[in-house]
Amino acid sequence: MSLNTMRAVLLDRFGGPEVLKVEQVPRPVPLPTEVLVRVHAAGINPVDWKTRSGGGMAGVLGDPPFVLGWDVSGVVEEVGFGVSTLKPGDEVYGMPWFPRAAGGYAEFVTAPARQFARKPESLDHVQAAAVPLAALTAWQALVDTAGVRSGQHVLVHAAGGGVGHFAVQIARHLGAHVTGTARSGRHDWLTGLGADRLVDYTSVRFEDVVGDVDVVLDLIGDDHDRTSTRSLETLRPGGLLVAVPSGVSAGLQSAASALGVRVSAFLVEPDGAALALLAQLIDAGAIAVEVEEVFALEDAAKAQARGETGRTRGKLVLDLTS
Repeated sequence: MSLNTMRAVLLDRFGGPEVLKVEQVPRPVPLPTEVLVRVHAAGINPVDWKTRSGGGMAGVLGDPPFVLGWDVSGVVEEVGFGVSTLKPGDEVYGMPWFPRAAGGYAEFVTAPARQFARKPESLDHVQAAAVPLAALTAWQALVDTAGVRSGQHVLVHAAGGGVGHFAVQIARHLGAHVTGTARSGRHDWLTGLGADRLVDYTSVRFEDVVGDVDVVLDLIGDDHDRTSTRSLETLRPGGLLVAVPSGVSAGLQSAASALGVRVSAFLVEPDGAALALLAQLIDAGAIAVEVEEVFALEDAAKAQARGETGRTRGKLVLDLTS
């Protein structure tokens, strides 16, 4: 194989999982302040298949062809001029460039060195690749956007998913009382992660049994059964809904104002410093990482199809070493 090319999962047109093909593409070269990372594993996220279908970040990335993926864990292969925080051989993980193209479903990526952090020592690369986008979403939403404090009540929707299972643990770490919505089969697992109360959304309307909430982390959105709008009813006066996938529509803002509560849209951003803090929490045992299934790079289409079922516990990951 040429040193100038690499294997990558190329998207050459929008569509279903079948449009994803492994191809030989040019290997990137690091610019000043960037590092070249040999990717050992790449995480899979809902934004990946939404973008593949023409939604998600397609408006940012433009028309295909391009390589999907933002979650990576691997080893620094080369550093550009000016890099002082990393060196060749360092094991790192990161969510580079988001929402611009990072090309994570590939054997190599380049990005600014400070968008990476040293991976948690207690995790292998497959586990580490499951962390960046999901854990940063939970961390930035709860810490930076909501400012969750000890003693507050946090409601996490889709608590058993990729972002959700991190959010439960981070909210618990912050000292909050944590309620999560999830199917009953995941309640014991989520209790072990720190959830104080679980609500089976398939058997009861959560707004009928949950109230006096300070912060709702909504990882579902109004597109599914008006989850955001219904969540407003659970908030105490002045409480905050962080709407992750659907954002804040004019209707949702109006409904929140009428109830005397607040709403905030959200978009995660690269954050090497926060990843370093998360690595410390993971290595200390305060945050566990759940990987439900691992796929080879050639099975990226199968992995995305699995993710689109909406029944994943934790994360799905591509192993580029298999």
